[in-house]
Amino acid sequence: MLIPRLETEDWTIRLSERLSSRRNKPSISLLDLCTGSGCIPILLCHLLPKGTLRATAVDVSDAAVQLARDNAALCGIPEPPAASARQDIPNRRNTFRPLLGNIRDPAFVAKCGLRPPYDVVTSNPPYITKADYERLPPSVRDWEDPRALIGDPPDDTPRGDAQGLTFYHVIADLLVDPAARLLKDDGLVALEVGEGQADAVADILERKARMKRVEVWKDPWDKDRVVVGQN
Repeated sequence: MLIPRLETEDWTIRLSERLSSRRNKPSISLLDLCTGSGCIPILLCHLLPKGTLRATAVDVSDAAVQLARDNAALCGIPEPPAASARQDIPNRRNTFRPLLGNIRDPAFVAKCGLRPPYDVVTSNPPYITKADYERLPPSVRDWEDPRALIGDPPDDTPRGDAQGLTFYHVIADLLVDPAARLLKDDGLVALEVGEGQADAVADILERKARMKRVEVWKDPWDKDRVVVGQN
């Protein structure tokens, strides 16, 4: 979604605390899928110690990628120099690199020029069903890009009985694709979910993505909000 939500802020802060505790990881590479405004990686760049995070973000929308780039600039978070993407972060600053790409494209990783594997993969993907989308208040429906909301794209065969789960299946496929090798062996995945979707997404991570440890985090309103998996 392009409008940042309190629920997303809450779990991103919690994730930053977990990453900060991994003292065996002085440098962390992160990939945020369906980034929208870039709020997740940008907040992590702000919260984590300087010079420890290299964040890459991907979205299918040109406008979203530009918005994420503008937001990072407003927050004083630089893009990394292309030639030093695999070197130490210059001047001890966290960096943010937004890219245009479609995660449903089989050649997604190569076309985006990604540099996997990553320590962390995050996403707040589209997860609203088409029926729920039609019931959204105009303040959301009339201002948000439908591609940022609807979890079963009309140009794709819905997975999970059209319950808004298509993108979770796509992400799981990427995680187990040996050609992509998106995540490091000890990597961590954090996926925001809609109401009532946590159990299904946890099952997708366990069965399809073969994550060894899967847990569900609640938001401040006691709703299951994030599914976290670790190899």
